[in-house]
Amino acid sequence: MEKKFKKRLDELIIEIEKYDPDFDRDLLTKAYRFSYNTHKEQLRLSGKPYFLHCVEVAKIMVELKTDLTTVVCGLLHDTIEDSGVTKNELKEEFSDEIAEIVDGVTKIGEIRYKKREEQQAENFRKMLLSMIKDIRVILVKFGDRLNNMRTLEYLPPKKRGLIAIETLEIYAPLAHRLGISRISWELEDLSLKFLDPESYHELVKKVKGTRKGRERYLEKIEGPLLESLKNSGINAQIEGRAKHFYSIYKKMKKRNCSFEEIYDLFAVRVIVDKLDDCYYTLGIVHTLYPPIRERFKDFIATPKLNIYRSIHTTVIGPEGKRLEIQIRTHEMHYNADFGIASHWRYKEVGTSIDKIDKQMEWLRTMMEWQNETSDPKEFIENLKVDLFQEELFVFTPKGDLLKLPIGATPIDFAFEVHTDIGLHCIGAKVNGNVVHLDTKLQSGDMVEILTSTAPNPNPNWITFTKTSKARSLIKKWLKNSLKQQSIKLGEELLLKVLNTLKIKNLDESLKAVAEKMGYSDIQSLYSSIGKGEVTVESVIRKLPKENFLEFQKKKFISRTVKRMAKSQIGIRVLGIDNMLIEFGKCCHPVPGDKIQGLMVKGKGVTIHRSDCSNVYKHIEDTEKLVPVVWNVDNTENYIVGIKLVGEDRIGFLKDVTSVVSELDTNIINANIEVKDSIATNTMMLEVKNLHQLTNIIRNIRKVKGVISVERFDHSEKKY
Repeated sequence: MEKKFKKRLDELIIEIEKYDPDFDRDLLTKAYRFSYNTHKEQLRLSGKPYFLHCVEVAKIMVELKTDLTTVVCGLLHDTIEDSGVTKNELKEEFSDEIAEIVDGVTKIGEIRYKKREEQQAENFRKMLLSMIKDIRVILVKFGDRLNNMRTLEYLPPKKRGLIAIETLEIYAPLAHRLGISRISWELEDLSLKFLDPESYHELVKKVKGTRKGRERYLEKIEGPLLESLKNSGINAQIEGRAKHFYSIYKKMKKRNCSFEEIYDLFAVRVIVDKLDDCYYTLGIVHTLYPPIRERFKDFIATPKLNIYRSIHTTVIGPEGKRLEIQIRTHEMHYNADFGIASHWRYKEVGTSIDKIDKQMEWLRTMMEWQNETSDPKEFIENLKVDLFQEELFVFTPKGDLLKLPIGATPIDFAFEVHTDIGLHCIGAKVNGNVVHLDTKLQSGDMVEILTSTAPNPNPNWITFTKTSKARSLIKKWLKNSLKQQSIKLGEELLLKVLNTLKIKNLDESLKAVAEKMGYSDIQSLYSSIGKGEVTVESVIRKLPKENFLEFQKKKFISRTVKRMAKSQIGIRVLGIDNMLIEFGKCCHPVPGDKIQGLMVKGKGVTIHRSDCSNVYKHIEDTEKLVPVVWNVDNTENYIVGIKLVGEDRIGFLKDVTSVVSELDTNIINANIEVKDSIATNTMMLEVKNLHQLTNIIRNIRKVKGVISVERFDHSEKKY
């Protein structure tokens, strides 16, 4: 081995000895030589030996003060992917543990996907699942990504951009979620360097230019504060740090202001010996400098999701400037920098495993919901949602504390408490007051969920929920519900026509037809009819002649099917006969609306209002848009169901029915149920068009105590 490479091994040994003097030097040396021999013929795009990349990754693991196994895996992390070494060879040469971690880091290079999104999603799935198995997988991956970002300029510009975006959207927030701030900050800054180089270099220049001013300002704070702390018997050290470049960049973009207008360019940390000293120090800080109440956060009493603990307070400092002061113990300070990596001895120290389990709980939960997501784009988007969450703290009626992302609603809270609570939610109280389900919760809120006996998810909930858990469970329920609806619709469509044709021996005949068409049972056949995958006419034509009392001719069957279809829907698709038609549940068209048909694979034609956003999405896709017209008498009434939820009070139903009657609308029937002071009222009305219905709903919402008003998806024509 060349002397320069031997020197780097000696440097690694010296640094590891500082925090783990009894480590196995022979194992490190063996891994170092193995990696060198594996990669010695390889060069990076920079022209430097590839082996240096492996050494740099190992150095990052040492900087994080990880255990020796992780450092060794840093040296070996690319041996399987780039050099033809097998997992079994690593097991024989080192250990099962090392081979498993290296395999977890390895990308899925041998799998070829049609789209980049699919490959990216599958790579992240494997990485996250490997993390659950052994957290050291992601530590090595962070080291690999960080060193690659440090040398990104050697890649082509297009590839640079893709890697920087992926780093900014996935790896940096993942490092933050695991509490490894020193990794997340550098990944963010390096991503900015390649995504917006002009802004990055300008920020570097300006932050460097303000360094002396920051140091002078820190001196004005440090002296009086240290003296006051010393007089109170508190041993402390004070340090100032500039916010990292990407943090400043985000604030400038969010506030639409210049660098000079950012007041919180740096923060002061006060590091003390023990927990009690944190709160004594807070009192002293507030004695010296007036606090800004709304800018106080106690992350010691309520740690962040990444187990970050510290007190943050913003005060009016010297010269009238706003200043953020962070107060923490030495242990908290260490954990803030290294996060989950600070528990590297978890194999040896039994108590640390609990901390790691808490930090990984969100990941296990997230992967449970994402396992049912087959769409790679949806998986990546849900992953981003989980990674970028900042948290708030709310309470159950029993006083239990729950953590939710900022912007979370009572629906998110309900699903966090229990799946059944979320599925049966019909209303919520926040701090004792009834609120709308899309209300954004605030830290400290006490939330109570009001439920019904039957599950009640609404597709609209997905538009304002924040947690991937809630979204996944809502989508799953809606998908299952849609399947049942398809079965019911298919059965109704088929049986109505069969009864008209006077078919006999129905059950046995349909079983035979279902089997002949490749379905496992009649329910599957009904479902396909309901989805529009199979037409009613095609099923009838497969029935044997002896099933008809008097065998009808082909034309009569067709006329019957078309007549039944027309009478059920009242829509004619121009140029297409016998097409399954349904109304869009997004805009609920009724006679009098301008309408547009949208061809949906597996569902036939969906009828939308012409101004519906779903039509605009496909405005240039002429193959999906089909012309449709109403085929009904516009003077006829339609029976429409609405459901409203409100506070139970004397005269509530009377006020609602009065509004409806004043709008010259007939109420066919009404039913009201009361639970936990919440009234759920279902009403069947006669309306002529959507304009009339919209006017009714708008006026009902003005009634005192009404929480929500919704239209039923199902409507039927009055004959």
